[in-house]
Order: sequence, then structure tokens, then C-alpha cells
Amino acid sequence: MKSFQVSDFNAALTEVDQPTPQPSGTQVLIKVRAAGVCHSDLHIWEGGYDLGHGRKPLSLRDRGVSLPRTMGHETTGEVLAFGPEVTDADKSGLSVGDVALVYPWLGCGKCATCLAGDENMCLKPNSIGVYCDGGYADHMTVPHPKYLLNLRGLDPVTAAPYACSGVTTYSALKKVEADFNTPIVIFGAGGLGLMALSLLKAMGGKGAIVVDIDARKREAAEYAGALATVDGGAPDALEQLAAKAGGPIRAVIDLVGNAKTAQLGFDCLTKGGKLVIVGLFGGGAPWALPLIPIKAITIQGSYVGNLRETQALLDLVRAKNIAPIPVTPMPLARANQALADLQQGRLVGRAVLTP
Repeated sequence: MKSFQVSDFNAALTEVDQPTPQPSGTQVLIKVRAAGVCHSDLHIWEGGYDLGHGRKPLSLRDRGVSLPRTMGHETTGEVLAFGPEVTDADKSGLSVGDVALVYPWLGCGKCATCLAGDENMCLKPNSIGVYCDGGYADHMTVPHPKYLLNLRGLDPVTAAPYACSGVTTYSALKKVEADFNTPIVIFGAGGLGLMALSLLKAMGGKGAIVVDIDARKREAAEYAGALATVDGGAPDALEQLAAKAGGPIRAVIDLVGNAKTAQLGFDCLTKGGKLVIVGLFGGGAPWALPLIPIKAITIQGSYVGNLRETQALLDLVRAKNIAPIPVTPMPLARANQALADLQQGRLVGRAVLTP
């Protein structure tokens, strides 16, 4: 098998040829059909991110991420073989030849959180493409068939981002569903932002005003159905948001997560509003603490989503025939170029590696 691995942080990925693994225990061997290149891959590639307030940048090495590592947590693949301990009940109708989405947000599998089906919240994560090898390869193993969700006809290239940007935005939107009768504000018009727009419509929301500093991305958001867009760097961005909302703003989803977006998101909310922070761009919280109780604001973090939400997302995509976000397919051999394009802001939507 061929893979592209992070051999050292901030260095070019290394092309590696090694024997194709054979599945053991409850593992499943898949032939990778597509692997999305996610912004969080940049954090892994770079080795960490800024925690703000003068703290030392978060080192992924300190978090247990060992090198070399094959990234890729937005993966689809064709089932090639099951491990010897996989039972028919484990397969849940999955067969050799089926094409499936890989759910990557694994935990320890033993704690109460994991046993409740919330592996993404486990304190000992084992995420595919982060703590174990992922989809920047032509083959990979998945620990158990339950983490393979049959695509049932969905295009594996455009479906790959559902494993991260899809379920991440779906879970964040569920947290503000009570406010779908008014326009919500979404910060960031990259892959997650465009995904959020299509899901919001399918979930019955009134719509969203999208904030981004990149004119091309704002244009993409308008094409994807945003009610309006605002340049987050404009000196009157707050006034523009108020005018374009046409009433109180009750919900904000921040897919960027830096000090400027968090401040503008907080400031534009009405009393009793909710700010859901998803992005890990970095920095410190900018709010004046007394304003949190004065405005009675809820500030909530949202970290990807669980396996149930991922299945619900795929069911919604099929039921509502949701159009995929723009993707740029790239050969696996161009993995380094895909990361560089993402880092430099040259991509609209998602780059997807296709072995």
C-alpha cells in the first residue's frame, strides 16, 4: 500500500510504500476511495495551535499524537475484508464490495461515555487520522464494522467530508435548532460553512447570514444560498449584521474560532442568545465577563458529532437529496499540494484526495 505520512511537524509529507495490512480481530480492511483534506489536518501537520492568553501553543506531541502518522479523517472506502472475529451481527448488513463512510472519532471503547455512544467525547480519544493512521493512503483498516456507514449510492468523493465537516456542522446546528425560525449567523465560508448552509435549509431553518473576510468565499456562500454575507473585517461589520438580520440575532455558529470572530459573534447576539464555537483557529476569549450575565448569553463548544448524528446526517442527505459542497478532487500523490493550497486559502469548499 502507498500512504503519505507526517514524518516531522511542519515538513513535507513522506511517501511510504509498505505491505497492505490484513485485518485482525474485529478490524475491516477497506480500499480508500476518497479522503477529505480538513483544516484540522493543518493543525496536525503544523504540530499544534494557539491556545491564547500567552499560553504555550498546544503541542499535539504532548497530546499523544505520535509520528509518523498518516492523516485523513474524512474517508470513504470499499470494504475488502473482515477480520476473523467479525460476526454477521457486527456487519449489520455490510458486505464485501460495499462503499462506506468511515466514522473516525473513536474513543477508548470502554468508559461510560463510549458505551453511551459518545465516543467523540471520550477523554482518551483514538481518532482515525489523528491518533491512528487514516485515509491519506490507498488502503486502511477500521477497528470495527460499526464505524462504517454504508453510503447506499452516495458519491464517495463528495460524501467523504460528511465524516467531519458534515457531522460537525450538523451537530452544531442541532444545538441552535430552537432558533431556526429566525436568521442565524455563521462565521466562516469554507468547507464547514458551505456544508452548514445546505444542511440548515434541509433541516427547515429560515437561513443564515455568513461572515467571512474572503470575498471569494462570501461569493460561494451567496451561491450556496446564504441570506446575506458580511465582510468580517469591515469596520461596520456589526452594524451590517444588525441591518441584514432585520431583527434580534438569537444564534451564532463560529466555525473559525479566533478572537475577532468570537468577539463579533458575541456582540451581535441579543439578550438570551447562544454562541456555539466550533473552530480551532486559536487565540484567547475576548469578552468582557460582566456582559455574559448581563446579556444572559450561552457560550457552548461543539466538537464534531457522535455516530448516531453521523448516521442521521447521511439519512437526511438521502431523504432531502442535499447537494454536496464544492470539492476539488486531487490525486493522492498531490497530498502536499492540497495541504499547501488549504493553508494559503486557495481552496473553495474541500480538496478530496482520490487514490
